[in-house]
Amino acid sequence: MASEVNGTFFIGGDLEVRRLGFGAMRLTGEGIWGQPRDRRAAVSTARRTVELGINFIDTADSYGPGVSEEILAEALYPYPEGLVIATKAGLARTGPDQWEPLGRPEYLRQQAELSLRRLRLDRIDLFQLHRIDPQVRLEDQLGALRELQQEGKVRHIGLSEVSVKELKEARSIAEIVSVQNLFNLTNKQSEDVLEYCEAENLAFIPWFPIASGQHAGPDSPIADIAQEVGATPSQVSLAWLLRRSPVILPIPGTSSVAHLEENTAASRVSLSDEQFQRLSQLA
Repeated sequence: MASEVNGTFFIGGDLEVRRLGFGAMRLTGEGIWGQPRDRRAAVSTARRTVELGINFIDTADSYGPGVSEEILAEALYPYPEGLVIATKAGLARTGPDQWEPLGRPEYLRQQAELSLRRLRLDRIDLFQLHRIDPQVRLEDQLGALRELQQEGKVRHIGLSEVSVKELKEARSIAEIVSVQNLFNLTNKQSEDVLEYCEAENLAFIPWFPIASGQHAGPDSPIADIAQEVGATPSQVSLAWLLRRSPVILPIPGTSSVAHLEENTAASRVSLSDEQFQRLSQLA
């Protein structure tokens, strides 16, 4: 269930998270490959998330690969009570900026075990299929995740980059509690998926919530409204998402403490009805 009053959402009905989370993809090297240029800064950024009150962090086995999960464990273990770390499997990496769907059941199980080890967890609270592999039956891919769930190694199952049709099919195979699709103020191709999630009370986790920084500059179409409310364009982008639907859990990512603090302050930005409508008309 969602709560607009206190800004939280219950993932799967039992994991209460603040709606503005943190995406840990950028804690890695260029091309989301290898170690970050400044590992100490990456660790500091991860630690600052918790200090700022964030209790929902999203990562994946493919970020690095493995590097993001290792940095989160180094920075935050032993984890504070109530912190939810979600991770993903289903994309193999062959080099910087290269991503290939790989959903063979034995591979998904292997990656889950590796994520548990790197994150120093006994159970992953939210384990997401990073992409549906078109070469493998969906029931086999989700069957592997369901087995991990039955063994107590995974608490909840989520999906990433799916259509409404795929989501409905997946829900006939396993209990799905979340969807992570590309969605932001100027890219609303997953509007129908969001509306379905809202109707079914599933968490909707938009990736690239500020369009990979395209909303942040002075020439951004959001700049005028940002000036009106005394905020940055990035903050307005995130504030729009938080208001758009109570099931939306934005996860802006950065490797900078300053950007992290700027993004987190978006939860305090208030948009008028008229400003929200003007923003909603952007394409």
